[in-house]
Amino acid sequence: MGGSKNVYASVKSYSKRGKLLKKADFQTLAESRDLDELMTRIKNTVYGEAVSEVEKPYTSLGIESALKSHLAEIHYSIAKTAGESRILDAYYLKFIISNLKQILKGKVLGKSQEEIETHINLRAEELIKQRDIVVKALVAKDLEETVASLSQVEFGEEIAKAAALYADKKNIQIFDTYFDKILYLRLVKALKSGDIDASRLIGMDIDFYNILSVIRGKFWGLDEQQIQDLIIIQSPAAKELLARMISSESIRDAFSELANTKYKDLVPQNENELDAISEFERSFEIAIYQASLNSFTKMFSLATTVGITKLTAFEVRNLAAIAYAVEQKIPTETTMSKLILETE
Repeated sequence: MGGSKNVYASVKSYSKRGKLLKKADFQTLAESRDLDELMTRIKNTVYGEAVSEVEKPYTSLGIESALKSHLAEIHYSIAKTAGESRILDAYYLKFIISNLKQILKGKVLGKSQEEIETHINLRAEELIKQRDIVVKALVAKDLEETVASLSQVEFGEEIAKAAALYADKKNIQIFDTYFDKILYLRLVKALKSGDIDASRLIGMDIDFYNILSVIRGKFWGLDEQQIQDLIIIQSPAAKELLARMISSESIRDAFSELANTKYKDLVPQNENELDAISEFERSFEIAIYQASLNSFTKMFSLATTVGITKLTAFEVRNLAAIAYAVEQKIPTETTMSKLILETE
């Protein structure tokens, strides 16, 4: 990657960092009485242009779709500015992965093509001329045909494994996990092409994926071999820790293995397994959010660029959550408690 391009991408990231919404902005948006009021308020933020095409009557899905298009454009332009970065390309894959998750889960649940289409947005694919893969999967008549349509893509094998494990365990989240695995495999490969600055943030992402996959695998009753297939090993230390977590008796014991790691503060205290898992997931995401904010300490590094792509993704997710909450008349404080924000 050329030095000057990197500097330019970093400067661009800094200017975006200055325009991120503050907690008070999210609060104002969350207090909207209805979607009309919410749209008026969004139009007064940097997201005004992003939602300008949304047509009335407003729906949270329509607003979310416009925001996703905008996010794809931000990520695409940052990656373009930074030049050839395998790491940013790997993160960009998240858009395509997210659509494929929706399609496969929709097929499993027997949803119609029209129903599935309301949940996907193809702007990211259009920008990199990859629409065909997703459209083919979408028009396939059932899960089997969808999996077959994807067998030729580079991660076809993982998708086939997911379908097989789903057939055995009947837990739809298995698709989420295997699709995330595809994304993180790509990231680990990209990391080998070397950028030390960004490796801390990416390392956290991969740890997050691995630890959660072990915990979820135990929760779904997968055997040790099945869990082993989910994880992506990058270091001997990680390998050892994950092995101990996999062979531990219970989910609580698996979490206790983290007590001697840098993630000790994230260990959930909740007795209920399902609640403990979501509590852990939320704490870890907030930690990733904080680390992304902290990535701005070193100017002109790829870390700032990875940092801003993550921060804008969290921001769009927060906005989509607010749109849904306003539509469903969920109380403001409930909505605010679900957002990923800076810890006071």
